[in-house]
Parts: sequence; C-alpha cells; structure tokens
Amino acid sequence: MSTAAPSTPALSGHFARALPEMSLPWRAEPAPRPRLLVLNEPLAAELGLDPDWLRGPEGLGLLLGTDVPQDATPVAQAYAGHQFGHYSPRLGDGRALLLGELVHADGRPRDLHLKGSGRTPFSRGGDGLAAVGPMLREHLVSEAMHAMGIPTTRSLAVVATGRPVRREDLLPGAVLARVASSHLRVGSFQYARATDDTDLLRRLADHAIARHHPAAAQAERPYLALFEAVVAAQASLVARWMLVGFIHGVMNTDNMTISGETIDYGPCAFLEAFDPTTVYSSIDHGGRYAYGNQPPVAQWNLARLAEALLPLFHDDQEEAIALAVAALGAFRQRYDRAWSAGMRAKLGLSADLPDAVVSPLVDQLITLLRTGHVDHTSFHRRLGAAARGDAEPARELFLDLAAIDDWIARWRALRPDAEAMDRVNPVYIPRNHLVEEALTAATEGDLAPFERLLDAVSAPYDERPGLERYAEPAPRDFAAAYRTFCGT
Repeated sequence: MSTAAPSTPALSGHFARALPEMSLPWRAEPAPRPRLLVLNEPLAAELGLDPDWLRGPEGLGLLLGTDVPQDATPVAQAYAGHQFGHYSPRLGDGRALLLGELVHADGRPRDLHLKGSGRTPFSRGGDGLAAVGPMLREHLVSEAMHAMGIPTTRSLAVVATGRPVRREDLLPGAVLARVASSHLRVGSFQYARATDDTDLLRRLADHAIARHHPAAAQAERPYLALFEAVVAAQASLVARWMLVGFIHGVMNTDNMTISGETIDYGPCAFLEAFDPTTVYSSIDHGGRYAYGNQPPVAQWNLARLAEALLPLFHDDQEEAIALAVAALGAFRQRYDRAWSAGMRAKLGLSADLPDAVVSPLVDQLITLLRTGHVDHTSFHRRLGAAARGDAEPARELFLDLAAIDDWIARWRALRPDAEAMDRVNPVYIPRNHLVEEALTAATEGDLAPFERLLDAVSAPYDERPGLERYAEPAPRDFAAAYRTFCGT
C-alpha cells in the first residue's frame, strides 16, 4: 500500500479497532483498466477530498480500494440477517469493503465503503464483483433521495474496472464508493447476539449510541433508549419512502440501518400507477416487500433488533420482553404521525386543520388514486396547479371525473398552499423507464442519458424548460411488465 497524498484526510479505522470481532481485514482486487464514470464533487468537498486528486491515479486507487493510506485497514464487515423472512447467521460483506472513516464538514464521521471490490470470506460462492449498471443505479437513486431530503447513504463515485462480470450476459464491471453515517445494521446486532457474547453485544450497542444516538447514553436505560431511537428513525424514514412512492425491494434485516438511512439500492423502483400491492423486484415472488407492506415489514425487522438487544434491556427476560414490546409498539404511532404530516404537506393543508377534516379527505383520495390507477408522482405535482385555480392537469389523470371534481372542490375549500406543495412534491424522480434507458446506454458506453437524468433528479422540485420528458409517466406497456433485479 502506498501513502496517500498529503491533502487527503486520514482514514480512521475506529470501527475495526473497537469491534475486531465484527470484521475481517481484507484487500480489494486490482482493477486492470480503471476509468472514472461519475464523481460526486460536492460530496467529495464535504469530505475534504480534492476532486482533481480523485480523478488521478492515486485517487482512483483510493476509490477502488487498491491504493489506500498505509495506516488504513480495509475490512469486510460481519453481520447476520433475515432474508425474505429466513434467518442466515453469517452474511457479511460478500463484495464490499469498509475502507475506514472520514470526517465530514459537519464534524461527524462518515464511512467510506466499496461495493464490487472483489471476493471476501463472506462471499458464499459469489464472485464479489459488480456491474456498471447496478452501481450507477445506486449512484443515481441515492442522490435523488438525498435531493428530496430523505436520509440515505450516498455515492461518492463509480469507477469502471475494465474487468468483465458474468451475470446472464457478460457485463462491464465497476466499483461503487459509498458514503454513510455508518454501516451498522439490524443484522449487525443479530450477528453479535448469535455469538452469545454479551460483552460484544454491549460494546456494539455502545458504539451505535456514540455514533448515532448519543442522547441515549444519558437515559435511565441506555440500550432501551437506543432501540427507541432506532424505532423513531425508521418510522420517519419509511414514511418518507411512502410519501414519494419509493419501493426498496429487498427490506431484509441486513438492509436496515441503525442510523435511519436508506441503504442498498438493489431492485428498488418508484411507484407509477398508485397501488399498494405493487412489486417490481423479480425475486419478491410473494410480494413480501410490496409498496404497501413496507411499514409492517419495517416493524417486523425492528422486532428482530429488539430480540437481539434483549439481554441489554433487563436481566430478567420477561421484563426485557415487556420493555421491548412497549417500545416497539410506538413504531406504528410514529409512522402514522409522520405519514399524516407528510400528506398534509403534499396537499398544502395547514397543520392547524383538525384531523376529523383532513383524514377523510386523504382516505378518499387514496381510494380515487387506486381505483383510477393514477400516477402517484404526476398527480401530486399537478395538484399544485389546481391549488392555483387550474384543475385540468390533475383532473385529466382520472376517468371518474365527477368523483375527482367533488374531491378537488372540498380540498380547495381548505385553502391549500400551492407554493408549499411545490416544495415537497417532486417534478422529477428516477422514473423507472428513464433509469433503465440510462443504464442500458451507460453499459454500452454512452453516459449522456445517465448524466441528463442525474441532473434532473438532483434538483427534483425545480421545474425547468426542456426537461418535460423527465416528468412524464412511463408508457403503459412498460409499466405493466417492468421488473427489477438485485444485480448480484
């Protein structure tokens, strides 16, 4: 390993030092012909990294994990998890490495983490590699989520390796450099609990408290307070997903963070025609992770976290279970409050209006959207025009004109704020057909469609001339047959 440029901040290995049982030191595989595909310059600056240096050979070495500072210790993290409801005691980073932590401009640490960097002891028969398309998908969708104000891991860069990756076809390979508040997951705690080492579980919980929820350290029961903080963070996060129509696609417990950030953009997609049963993932045969199932699945995952933390809640198991059940019960209340407040904002309605007025209006709207198969994003954005007096753009999305006219009349009587609506209802999201079009072109060597789409979704609330195509729903034949794949 060579020494990084003097201007490059040091990579701390705090996680690896504090919890050596939770990771294995490992090295990234070399890339024969590296080429930078996309670099997130604003994020680089926030991390104290020079974009020009990152474009050079040493910077590319850092982004690939092949040329890291001498004092850095890249590790593959260990974790367990429930995948589609089935428990696996040993998952871990099968194609990923934690290079270390950097200090963000806000003074807090961020993980610098790679995907597609090669096989590790956790690969379980996989090749440890990633293709250009899925890595660019994560860059695109995570930056769109960030632009919409939704807590998320972020992509620093995607680097083509020059190494082919065999999936159904032979595809160009790539490595994603990802930044996160941390990569602690529900599955991390499941792994620690499975060791029957209560000291390890406690040290992991202390690490999570210090890193993400420091107020819990002052509570009468710090570990219960940690759990309550994760419940609150996840309730807020999933409500935000639902409000913008995001479908994660693979909500396994190893894909739920302790920080409350969205992680792992595999078979993700965005809702088109409003239908809670919508599933796009090709591997979700039973609809476990359908759009409308995301809140109860999140609560189920949090129950698994509670099970892992039980020894820290109370010495008496029955008492520990009672405390866990009470804390978990707050999830639905928190989610409902967050979602209801978000719907008020989307409809431009004052927080002072009584629930008895707003709730029936929202319930009726959901019924109208579902029965009319109305595009989720288009409707809410067009509703801003209705608040200004022109209902036709929203109205034309419906077949039952009498029903929507009646709803709009009752909604307008509540004096919705059109400008406030435009601040929360995006014009541009990573629409599924545009994402696939951009990734197909990028895989074939043309990054222009990807760059245009990234530009649009990076300012999702600002309607701009020339971008009309990016605000239009997918053709019906595309939406009916669309499936997403995890990319591994």
